Amino acid sequence: MLRLDIEGVAVRFPDLAAPALDLPRFDVAAGESVAVTGPSGAGKSTFINVITGLERPTEGAVRWNGTDIARLGEAARDRWRAGNVGLVMQDFHLFPGLSAVENVLLPARFRHFRLPDGLAERAAALLAAVGLDAGDRGIGTFSRGEMQRVAIARALLPRPGVIVADEPTASLDAESGAAVAALLTGLAQEAGATLIVVTHDPALSGRLDRRITLAGGRRTDDTLREIA
Repeated sequence: MLRLDIEGVAVRFPDLAAPALDLPRFDVAAGESVAVTGPSGAGKSTFINVITGLERPTEGAVRWNGTDIARLGEAARDRWRAGNVGLVMQDFHLFPGLSAVENVLLPARFRHFRLPDGLAERAAALLAAVGLDAGDRGIGTFSRGEMQRVAIARALLPRPGVIVADEPTASLDAESGAAVAALLTGLAQEAGATLIVVTHDPALSGRLDRRITLAGGRRTDDTLREIA
């Protein structure tokens, strides 16, 4: 599990008078699940980029378990992200010519000259956990819902301390979206990972512990889920 502490973070662009992101203080407890909502241009993508180290804030600290990734160089942020973050993006970034298990293993193949023992078996087990098999069927024959399941399995492969998902149900029908939402939240809880999800899907955000709303780069609402 990883805890996030943000202090005095701002992201400024030369052609914009107001900051694209302005968070004086914000924290996420280790193991907490958080939905990030807001209109287009609210700063959600910038927020995701900053907390995963894809982008450095203009000012401020972004601490994960005390490590301020805003102070790390680009290569160090890349290493930190590879070791700690599971990313589930709206565009799945899967390769049509590869099978599901090959797609799950692909990032690990880029990082390792030889796959660590047991990793292929873990990939197959994760695919089984999301309701897919590890056969030879090319990913190009999968439905979008199945592709999203593969992307979730890939994100969980390195046992990340935090899972960050960007609109994971946006391109899915209601039934597939509900299934993916249940899988994502259930597997994150089972893995003990902190979960941060950008979403407009009320069914998905309703499953999470907390919902924050961004507007104009600022946090305008922060609500805990009511449990009956």
